[in-house]
This record gives sequence, C-alpha cells and structure tokens, in this order.
Amino acid sequence: MSACALLTAARRCLEACDPAAKVALTHETARRIGCGELRREDPGGHRPADVPGRPARPVLVAPRELAQRSLDHPAGRAALMHAVAHIEFNAINLAWDAVQRFTAMPGGFARDWARVADDEARHFMLLRGRLQALGYDYGDFPAHDGLWTMARATADDPLARMALVPRVLEARGLDVTPGMIERLERAGDAETAACLGIILREEVDHVAIGSRWFRWLCEQRDLPPRETYFRLLGEHMGGRIRCPLNRPARLAAGFDEAELARLEALCR
Repeated sequence: MSACALLTAARRCLEACDPAAKVALTHETARRIGCGELRREDPGGHRPADVPGRPARPVLVAPRELAQRSLDHPAGRAALMHAVAHIEFNAINLAWDAVQRFTAMPGGFARDWARVADDEARHFMLLRGRLQALGYDYGDFPAHDGLWTMARATADDPLARMALVPRVLEARGLDVTPGMIERLERAGDAETAACLGIILREEVDHVAIGSRWFRWLCEQRDLPPRETYFRLLGEHMGGRIRCPLNRPARLAAGFDEAELARLEALCR
C-alpha cells in the first residue's frame, strides 16, 4: 500500500473478516489517518467494497427470531452483551464504509469517521471481554443485520446515510442504553454496566458527527435540514420512531428541541 492510499486502507479495514484482525487494522489505520500519514488517493481508480468482511458466526436471523432472555442469569446477560457487541462490530464497518464510499466529501469527513471506527473497535473489544468473562464469545448467539440493511439502502447518498444511520439507528442506542445499564446494575453486573456507560458517553459524539455532516450536506444542497430529515425518515422508515427519547443525550448529539418534539409526536 502506498503512503497516501487512504481509500484503499479504509476498504481493507471494511473487508477484514476476523474480528481481532479488523480491530487491529482499524486502530492502526485510524492512527495513520489521524496523524496525516494516509491521504486520499485519486478516487477515479477506487471502487468501494459493497460487502463488509465478517466472520462465519454469528448466524444472521430476522430480528423477530432473537429470543429475549432474563438478565438474572449469566446466559441472559451474555445474550444482551452479544447483541450490543454485534452492533458495535457493524458500526466499525459502517464507519469505514462511509470513508471508502463517499469520496467527494471533504477530508475532515474521512478523519471524523476513521476516529469513530477506532472508538467502535474499542467498544467491541470491551464487550467481547465481558462476553468472555461470562464464558462466551462473539458468534455464540445469533444476530440480525439491520444496520447493514440500512447501509445498503443509503449507499448512493451521504445525506441519507448521515440522516438515517447516525441520527436514527445509532441515536436509538442513546435512548435504550440507560435502561440497559439500570437493568444490569439491578442484576449485580456492575462491570458490564460500566462498559455501557463508557459507550453511551462516546456514542453521543458519534451521533453529533452525523448531525454535523448531515447539516453540512443540507447547506451544500440548499435544503432545509429539519424538513429533509423528516422526509427521509418517512421515505426509509415509514415515519416510525420508538420512544421514549433520551432528550439530554440527543440534544448533546445535535438534535434540537423542535426535532425532538416532532419525533415524539410520531410515537403517539
């Protein structure tokens, strides 16, 4: 790889299948991008990968096929941790996909999403460590492919990607994680709850990055951000939103009060 081949490096991270290899390559590539060692090559010869690398397990199933388990037992806590670890693994891929796919975006876009990929890789390893402490590992439970389904649906437009992945799917994590932390603390699993606390704080910044680039793209295209967001929400999500919302976290992540009120109205 040449010293300047940022897009090639991002694609390599995306296509790595082994979780440990993907994490190691992510950390190294994000470091090199952050310190300026990797710069974007001419995108004319670059072809983005359309399929992320992933291990043979976990088996992917429809969301309705995933069993709900009690957190009072180690297997139930492990199943929850596996579900969140799978989200973080997909989030690594989503971040690198944004870097290697949307080549017309400014250089700051690639730096931002490389940093997000680095965080998501660390989150994945935190959760994998908790899984292993409970006697399990990543791949031991089935999982669903909802995040990558949305990646495919938004592959042609960074505006739709920024609106619907960080500001819908990842923002949902801001809403539900506090409840998971409370449930784990009640179950006596303070270590896993602490891991989720770290992830929650850092995911606010990730959603904020999505909010910032979404509004930048709206400005470039002379589009009203709020109306554009709700139009895309209707087109891709049928206007459906789950509540309650974590208002403080969403405000910190770049939502405004008017957006939150309109989102809450969709829940009724």
